[in-house]
Amino acid sequence: MPTQPNAVPPSLVNELSEVKRRLSAIERAPQPVNRFDRYPVIEWAAQGRPPVAGNVWSSVGIANVTGMTFDRIEVKFITDWILSGKREAEVRLAAYRHQSYYTQCVSASSVLNLTGQADRNIGTVVMRWVHGIPYGWDYSDDTTIYTIELQHRYKVGPEPYSPNRLQVYGMYKREKDKGADGGGGVDVGGGNWVAYQSGNNRSAIGYVTIPDGADESGAYGISAMHYCVGLPKERIPEATPKGWAQTWAVNSSWGRDPDITEPDL
Repeated sequence: MPTQPNAVPPSLVNELSEVKRRLSAIERAPQPVNRFDRYPVIEWAAQGRPPVAGNVWSSVGIANVTGMTFDRIEVKFITDWILSGKREAEVRLAAYRHQSYYTQCVSASSVLNLTGQADRNIGTVVMRWVHGIPYGWDYSDDTTIYTIELQHRYKVGPEPYSPNRLQVYGMYKREKDKGADGGGGVDVGGGNWVAYQSGNNRSAIGYVTIPDGADESGAYGISAMHYCVGLPKERIPEATPKGWAQTWAVNSSWGRDPDITEPDL
């Protein structure tokens, strides 16, 4: 078939059609309402009493923030069993630089005291912070990683957990052992308690503590960060290098200023 004058090669027609399709898709694409950094979070378990390694800072939430865009972050977590005067915690946010086998704390927020309430409540805490990691520092180095960690420790000072639970005076035994009556109970003879069990496994009369639902180790609960998100100044203007926090169902107060030299795990 003879070629028509000024005809466009088929390959070029296809390419032009693809360009038009892409331009049309771009024009129809929705504009994002918000732009922010999202960081994956890993959970560690909070430790019960006695304190681990001398009550140093332990991490319950870790976010990899390598290559971040914003210098302000917001995190959210929940608490449980923070009881005033019994189980009180300190929390902070800290930024770390990891390179090979070396880890360096580069910045930290002030210490937030979680003093709780008189009764058990599930508390919610939101913290906003200017993390202080120099933007672009070693980002071209594939071996360097930056993390932001939510850390906790038992509140420094007098022992916050001093139980004063109700006790009863009576005979006790293992629930699977038989009592003196051959069953699960005890005998009462002459109006006096029988101070022994049948067989050779005898238990004396004594005080028995009635549990009140509290963990005897004095442990409180702190979740991992529900999220760690980088946001612009317009979204979180309250964020400062010392930190900002808002709490629900758990009382709090600010304590010591940032100190990156405090020992941690």
